[in-house]
Amino acid sequence: MTTGRGTTPAPGGGGTTPGPAHRAAVPPGAGAQPATPSPQHPHPHPRTRPADRRPPGRTHRRLARLLDRLPGAGPLPEAGGSTTARDLAVRRRLLLALSALLTLSLFVSYQGVHGDANALRTSSAPAVLSLDTALYALGQAQRDAGAPAPTSDFQKQISVAAQSLSAAAADDDIGGSGGRQALQTITGLITVYAVKVQQSQLQPNGSVLREAYLSYATSILTEKGSGIQDRLKTLQRQQRAAVHRQTSFGPPLWLSWTVTLLLALALGAALLETQLFLRHRFRRRYNRQLLAAFALSAAGVVTTVLFTVWTQQGMTDTRQLLDRPLPGRLIPDAGRDTASYLAHTGFRASAAVWILIGGVLLMALAETGLRRHIDEYRFRPR
Repeated sequence: MTTGRGTTPAPGGGGTTPGPAHRAAVPPGAGAQPATPSPQHPHPHPRTRPADRRPPGRTHRRLARLLDRLPGAGPLPEAGGSTTARDLAVRRRLLLALSALLTLSLFVSYQGVHGDANALRTSSAPAVLSLDTALYALGQAQRDAGAPAPTSDFQKQISVAAQSLSAAAADDDIGGSGGRQALQTITGLITVYAVKVQQSQLQPNGSVLREAYLSYATSILTEKGSGIQDRLKTLQRQQRAAVHRQTSFGPPLWLSWTVTLLLALALGAALLETQLFLRHRFRRRYNRQLLAAFALSAAGVVTTVLFTVWTQQGMTDTRQLLDRPLPGRLIPDAGRDTASYLAHTGFRASAAVWILIGGVLLMALAETGLRRHIDEYRFRPR
């Protein structure tokens, strides 16, 4: 069987297939038409995959393994299923937990320093200076007690000592109830001392009665253990110990502030990671609520740390100033220096309430920053 020119036998017989010449003769467009997009699929070959189908990066995988251990994270999706809803829920719980822990830790740490600053400024430091003044005034009165006649200087020093003790007694915390009783006893002894000195000065010089009155008065003032001066020094040691307790930055405070700073770093890292996650998964460059939460937490921690450093430095300077007996001429200067060291501590201590307000605002920002994306997936965490 012969075939026409330009044709070749079909394999297996029974027909022919166009040869090269025939194929060349076929006009363009007469063959199969290119695929056209259907109405259901306007783009037969999409350029990008769905946003929540992008394979997670190494950082996201590591974080997911850690966050899977959080309570309430929910079950893992089936193989090939979207993990976006679960990832959002886990990050939401993490941000809220870190915000609450940071707020609580920062409040406790801040109060641990500033809670004693106001008491130091208004009671403890003035009480130490009042006792110093009383001791100095009584020392000057003892020097004038041997005068041949009553002098105004003696009466002046006794008045200064009595007024200083009254100022110290105004502090309800001075030595507790025992301290107040000791002050009342000392005040009574000062009155007896002044009376005996005056009686001795009314006696003739060189008389036995004059020496007896003066000796008795001196014993009231200087007797070891029970004299006025020793009683005042005991109270002074107790008050200086209270100043040391109030100004100490011991291991508990170091631990609480270390935990606070670590929580602040963890929250900042979690906020930044969540921002990167949203940008990677939803292709949104910025989440304003999360960025505002990051700025609020950073500003709050920096401000409270600065306030704490300033207050603690002033308290330390006050302790160093009051840790030694002061000469009488330096007591007024010490009072002014103490007031300057502890200035504005009341304002900084009142800022503690703003820590709680800022913590509530921080949690609200974290919640609203993720709630919109969670609602897009119609996901409600149990």
